[in-house]
Amino acid sequence: MTSWKCGNCGHTLEADRPPEQCPSCKEKCEFLDNTCYTPDCQHQGTDNRIK
Repeated sequence: MTSWKCGNCGHTLEADRPPEQCPSCKEKCEFLDNTCYTPDCQHQGTDNRIK
């Protein structure tokens, strides 16, 4: 599953695709894929370098 981060409020969630509306701020926002695809994340699932 992919980890998504709201570009407006920073809320994160795991889903196959980003939602139409953020469940936290209730806005239609751009979601960033913040899933970690490199070994240096040590299986945390998310890449904390993505702000």
